[in-house]
Amino acid sequence: MSRSPSLAARRTFTVLMNLLSAENISKNYADRWLFQNLNFGLQQGQRIAFVGINGTGKTTLMRVLAGLENPDTGLVTRRQGIRVTYLGQQPVFDESLSVEETIFASQNDTLRAVKDYEHVVNDPNHDPDDLQRVMERMDNLNAWDYESQVQQILGKLGILGELLTRNVSKLSGGQRKRVALARVLIEEPDVLLLDEPTNHLDLATIEWLENRLNSPSLTLLMVTHDRYFLDKVANEIVELDKGTMYRYQGNYAYFVEKKAERELREATEVEKARNLFRKELEWMRRMPQARGTKQKARIDAFYITKEKASTNLSKQQLELSVKTTRQGGKIIEAEHLNKKFGDKVVLDDFSYVFKKKDRIGLVGPNGAGKSTLLNMLTGKLQPDSGTVDVGQTTVFGYYTQTELEFDPSQRVIDIVKEVAEVVELANGDVLTASQFLTLFLFPPAQQYTLVSKLSGGEKRRLQLLRVLVKNPNFLILDEPTNDLDLGTLNILEDFLLNFSGCLLIVSHDRYFLDNLAEHLFVLEPGGAVLNFPGNYTDYRDYLAERETEAALEAEEKAAKAARAAAKIAPAAPAPAPAAVPAKRRASFAEKKEFEQLEKDIASLEKEKEQLVANLATGQGSRQELVDWPARLQAVDKELDKKGERWLELSDFM
Repeated sequence: MSRSPSLAARRTFTVLMNLLSAENISKNYADRWLFQNLNFGLQQGQRIAFVGINGTGKTTLMRVLAGLENPDTGLVTRRQGIRVTYLGQQPVFDESLSVEETIFASQNDTLRAVKDYEHVVNDPNHDPDDLQRVMERMDNLNAWDYESQVQQILGKLGILGELLTRNVSKLSGGQRKRVALARVLIEEPDVLLLDEPTNHLDLATIEWLENRLNSPSLTLLMVTHDRYFLDKVANEIVELDKGTMYRYQGNYAYFVEKKAERELREATEVEKARNLFRKELEWMRRMPQARGTKQKARIDAFYITKEKASTNLSKQQLELSVKTTRQGGKIIEAEHLNKKFGDKVVLDDFSYVFKKKDRIGLVGPNGAGKSTLLNMLTGKLQPDSGTVDVGQTTVFGYYTQTELEFDPSQRVIDIVKEVAEVVELANGDVLTASQFLTLFLFPPAQQYTLVSKLSGGEKRRLQLLRVLVKNPNFLILDEPTNDLDLGTLNILEDFLLNFSGCLLIVSHDRYFLDNLAEHLFVLEPGGAVLNFPGNYTDYRDYLAERETEAALEAEEKAAKAARAAAKIAPAAPAPAPAAVPAKRRASFAEKKEFEQLEKDIASLEKEKEQLVANLATGQGSRQELVDWPARLQAVDKELDKKGERWLELSDFM
């Protein structure tokens, strides 16, 4: 008869199957258990996205798995011989090294050969014998394919030329993140642990990174708030909720659906346990002292039921509600703005008149000048020429990329009271600074702790609170999604969708941009700014269409050149049937215009019906009876004009 394997054998089997395993690990921080007795395994080819609200211990767990922190209890094991590499939110380097030395610091023989080759090739005064030596070593190690991969990674992350020789201590936050990312990708470890890998990257780089990580052979665990990135890269989602892990085999939408089902099921089970507990409690109170075997079993079941009935299902949820200061007719009028830094043109003749309820996304690669434009609009930076005229009623709320600045001795509540002692909500209620902090998930006990004790996400949430305390009517959000958990992001999006003022957003989170921006300012090379009518996905579709058209034009030019070189005339069209010219396709801009025309025509027809009805009744003020016929005539003209354009465009749809 076959026997079941022993517990030790089963554990050994689990460890062998997993590249990385954690058994019964626990971690306590500031007298609070982040998690207890967790079990986790990561197998070859698994790409897991790790989610949970800020403060649940996601980063701490990642560091424990990476071997950078020890668990208070339990054990983390790795399969023998595998390499695990960790990318943290705030990369730590040897500040005395150059970028090149930092990236190629691995003890991998092939990587050292590539480093020596790159160093010699990039030295304009290199010795020919040195070049021959490093090339022979590259041949011996078959390192040429690897070298081309290294070049692609460095090129895509913009780590080229002078930047390679710069000391890492001189890098900006974004540059440090890209250098750290280059290092972990070049090392090609067996397991990648990535904590918010998209922070500080521009949109084009994120799209390249997600394509690179979306590989069946790759094994990774990542913490990310970027929902498009999560859906593209991960094949499983693991949630850490109140110290317990839950696993979901599916995308973000599937996770949201199944999480809601789980919470509903848990609430039903707890309610049943509470009803049973009330009945059993009565039995316990009148139970005789003599206890038989059945009674003892019932008593044991009672305590199990009591524990289940005591489960706390209350969910702390961020509440966003602030009064928006009344906005006048003039908001911001920017005329002919120009800005240069040395020989680099950052902004070239930018003009725009902001309108009520503008919802604009600001898009461009790192270093294109997004923050420069924001600082000019808010008066923090003066243009070289041009004017920014801000309306008297415009109140800015400016959420910047830079981290919250505070004195080490400051407590959480001090940060808010610096700006305001009381806050007025949208419904007219007035809250104290302490009450407002509670809405932002800072309970009274935490309000008097030092700011330095907060997690990265909690500091960003406190920074957002400081911005909203001013009751702004013009919100500027520069990378607001960094370090915020998915639940907080969803609530922030709902708040911004209902925000009655102007909104100007810089974000690398494409989901966030698509949800909120109605048109884009796209910063292009040379300082030009394209005012694009649509969200980020619309813009990507527009670029793809342009690339396709450019490729077709290039093919046609090449064909013409080939015919000319061969002195071959194009074939004459057949006399019958007559050749039908290819139907011209509508451009992206024409498609958007067509959609808008349909909306405008519907709106005008509705207005016309109302005007005709008003005139038919003959009831109205003297002025209205004068205005209605004139407006009806104007509406008819507008309908004719838009109708003609609609018919013209419909031929290309």
